[in-house]
Amino acid sequence: MAEGVGAGVASAPVLAVVSDLFFVARIRETGRLVGVPVEFAKTPEQVQAALGHAPRLVLLDLTAAYDYERLFTAFEGARPPLLGFTTHALARQTQAWHARCDRVVTKETLTQELPRLLKEGVTG
Repeated sequence: MAEGVGAGVASAPVLAVVSDLFFVARIRETGRLVGVPVEFAKTPEQVQAALGHAPRLVLLDLTAAYDYERLFTAFEGARPPLLGFTTHALARQTQAWHARCDRVVTKETLTQELPRLLKEGVTG
């Protein structure tokens, strides 16, 4: 279920593994505004299917109580850069998954940097 504008800055989509409707709406709208297509997934099966579209970045909500072991197994191999996001309150609980991400930020930082992240990806 691709979202966004296909003729934008980058033709490869960003994959957002997010269940929080607030962030789904924010990511969808920001992608539209910056011209970056965004595809959303909530299950390991949806993630596997979306990886077939060669996303150039994955945004992963580390606070959603997903089956992270299955998700990270799906990302193994030639996966795109992976940006995990959490909250300050849950940072310790989500710590086990941080090393498997290229970068981890808080939801606040994600919100602030979202336009740049969608256009440029993970830079540090």
